[in-house]
Amino acid sequence: MAKQGVHILRHTFCSHLAMRGAPVRAIQELAGHSNLSTTQHYMHLSPAAVEGAVRLLEQPSPVSRFGDILETQGGPIRKPRN
Repeated sequence: MAKQGVHILRHTFCSHLAMRGAPVRAIQELAGHSNLSTTQHYMHLSPAAVEGAVRLLEQPSPVSRFGDILETQGGPIRKPRN
């Protein structure tokens, strides 16, 4: 494979992992980069992935009904069980 082909393959590999929600540190390790900035250079998100991330802000936060710990200004409190 030509050197340019390997370069494109690394971009694709890192980008697909990022778009699927893999942690950046995991991508860095899988790509074999010693420097996180190198990994970030290889990661590119599609416009659809960026739009999907913004849409996450439009969704209500998931709330479990049992045993949730809620944060307040006074510290964590237990949510009463129904």
